[in-house]
Amino acid sequence: MKKTDLLIIGAGPAGCSAAIYAVRAGLKTIIAGGAMPGGQLLQTNDIENYAGFVNPVGGYELMDNMLKQCKRLGVEITTDQIVKLSGTKTPFTATAAGGETYEATAVVIATGASARWLGAPGEDKLRGHGVSACATCDGFFFKGKNVVVVGGGNTAFEDALFLSKICPSVTLVHRREGFRADAVTVEKVKNTPNIKMKLNCVVDEVLGDGKVTGARLKNVQTGAIEEIACDGIFVAVGAVPQTGWLKDSPVELDGAGLVKVNYKQATNIDGIFAAGDCTEPEFRQASIAAGTGAKAGISAAAFVNLHK
Repeated sequence: MKKTDLLIIGAGPAGCSAAIYAVRAGLKTIIAGGAMPGGQLLQTNDIENYAGFVNPVGGYELMDNMLKQCKRLGVEITTDQIVKLSGTKTPFTATAAGGETYEATAVVIATGASARWLGAPGEDKLRGHGVSACATCDGFFFKGKNVVVVGGGNTAFEDALFLSKICPSVTLVHRREGFRADAVTVEKVKNTPNIKMKLNCVVDEVLGDGKVTGARLKNVQTGAIEEIACDGIFVAVGAVPQTGWLKDSPVELDGAGLVKVNYKQATNIDGIFAAGDCTEPEFRQASIAAGTGAKAGISAAAFVNLHK
């Protein structure tokens, strides 16, 4: 069994930021990052909205730098995949898939969330080549191009409005006629001339060879098929928190599977904190994840210092 002051589960921006603050506060800190430490940013080609970079930075480069910074400061990083977290008071026990166990005075959960995808043919092979789940991250690269947004919630409508400012044509595709988005936002979209809607439709196939060239739409009421040309498809149908492994733990989740936290990133269990996209219902951005990670690291350090 490995014993540590702080165990951080997840090695994305939230986990790394928490580790940086914790280790600088004098805590023995271990990150259990899984087989591919770095999180979802490893799948992002160019990032232009992370402060401090004059030119776009690749997701792999950004996370590689964060992980190297953690190691330089003395954080131990393992590739263990934590599958169980036990205990209702400190110290806590975490168990990895390979059988390794950890005992920690405090824990930060930073396992993130993954985009919910459509499952349409062509989507997987063109992900990162015209298919994106983040208009805020990738929209700039489609300036002057025609795009499709898929979804009916606030994120989809806000993405459509955002893209309408830089794209000549935005097509919003939604499987129903009703929307989950706020009425005010819906009206804004309806009143934006270069946004058109394809309702009662789903993306039946993503078209393209090497890059997106269009989408095949299917009307769910009539079965009619239509092909539309586009350069990008933005999927905004929600995200899946990576918290399934917590189902038998005492840590409280909300109905969507997000870890419930307060303003200090503390969970319902004293000594267990959470940060990043596994706690975030709306703003899934690297900079926000890093900020909540910093709060979790500071909070965890204060907790550990009280229990030494």
